[in-house]
This record gives sequence, C-alpha cells and structure tokens, in this order.
Amino acid sequence: MLDKLAAQESRRMLGDAELAERAARLSAQYLGGRAVPDNVRWVTNQNTRWGSCTPAEGSIRLSHRLQGMPEYVIDYVLLHELAHLLVPGHGPRFWKLLDAYPRTERARGYLEGVVAAGRLPHLPAARDEESGQ
Repeated sequence: MLDKLAAQESRRMLGDAELAERAARLSAQYLGGRAVPDNVRWVTNQNTRWGSCTPAEGSIRLSHRLQGMPEYVIDYVLLHELAHLLVPGHGPRFWKLLDAYPRTERARGYLEGVVAAGRLPHLPAARDEESGQ
C-alpha cells in the first residue's frame, strides 16, 4: 500500500506555484537560503535540456519532460538550477554545492537512463502468436 501511494505521489503534477515553493524549500535546506529565484516555471520548449537558469533575471525553467518523474529527480534539477544562481558554470565550486543533496548521483543516473532509453531502437510490436501476425 505504501509503495502504491509513493508511486502516485511521484506522478503528481506540480504547478508553477508549487515548483516555486519547492525551490524555496530546497534553497533553504541545501543552499542556506542564498539562491532566491524571481520565478520558477515549467516550459514546453526545452527538449534537449532538463532545466535552465538565467541568473541576471533570476529565472529558472524546467522542462515539461520532468513532469511525472520521481520527486527526487525534479528536486535535483531544481537544485542544480538554483546553484547556478550562485555559481555560473559547472566548476568545482558548483559541484560542491550539489554535494549537499544526498540523491545527486541517483538522480543523475536516472536522467542518464532516460536519455539512453530514448536512444534505443524501437522494437516492432510483438506478433500475436495465435494469429501468426
């Protein structure tokens, strides 16, 4: 029963307001509240990135492709973009910030798996053994 509830929760769609609240909570918990975006929202025009950040505007955008993924994955991407409000680029200072999040490696592995699965050849539909089709 608990597994079923957890699965339902991970598929729940967050709205933009909930995403902004989540970003504030993650910033407080892992970045000492130092990363304060002006807006956080879902977008449908990011098909090659999971998220993006424009520090000068204080805006964070997450790809709609993340919707329905486990919450720890969404949290990781949000935290990744929040860290960019503090440190541009992906140097050692940036990754040190993300070290505080205990599921960083797991989330990165999940996202890498999604990308890899998208590159797999699509298998033809299984033949119906009884009809021979």
